[in-house]
Amino acid sequence: MKISEVAKMVDLPISTIRYYEKIGIITDDYIRREQNNYRDYALEITHHLEVVKKCLAVGFSINDIKAMISKNGMSKDDQTRIIKEKISEIEEVQKKLEDSKENLYDILELDITCEDGFGKYKLKDT
Repeated sequence: MKISEVAKMVDLPISTIRYYEKIGIITDDYIRREQNNYRDYALEITHHLEVVKKCLAVGFSINDIKAMISKNGMSKDDQTRIIKEKISEIEEVQKKLEDSKENLYDILELDITCEDGFGKYKLKDT
């Protein structure tokens, strides 16, 4: 498969695919060279790149991904530990977001929004 086909299938710029190849995110396992020296990508590259995209989307760095991909980079136990750590980080962020949402509901309950400005109460004449 040509690089343009891969790019279209995984919705990545060609320059990103070339960069991933240069830094080792895309390994030689996924690339064959044709006689004219053009790259011919294996179909499995699409799954590989989708996994890379998902890892980036959840907050892994390029270096984290590179280390996990490398055959000598880290053991399966290390990979599992890192993924579980990332899950914990996401759960912490979710908890903070939930707390923030509850605080906003509390502000609405206090009814401190008014035309005179946020948090300003208009005193009624008696």
